[in-house]
Amino acid sequence: MAALAWLLIPLVAAIGAGLWGSWVGRNRKAAGDDMELAGYTRFREAMERTDVMERPAAEEESHSDAV
Repeated sequence: MAALAWLLIPLVAAIGAGLWGSWVGRNRKAAGDDMELAGYTRFREAMERTDVMERPAAEEESHSDAV
């Protein structure tokens, strides 16, 4: 009986490994890919812009006084 238990251990491990491998290897699409790519596109477009918004002069003066 003890020999049968020692033979069942690798069998159960092999079945578990097969189930885990099929779970990990399944073909699925992540839900956030489209949103992530859209966000990256917006980021890239923002970094390519050449027109920079200027801060008002009053705001710049208040920061220079604090330093």
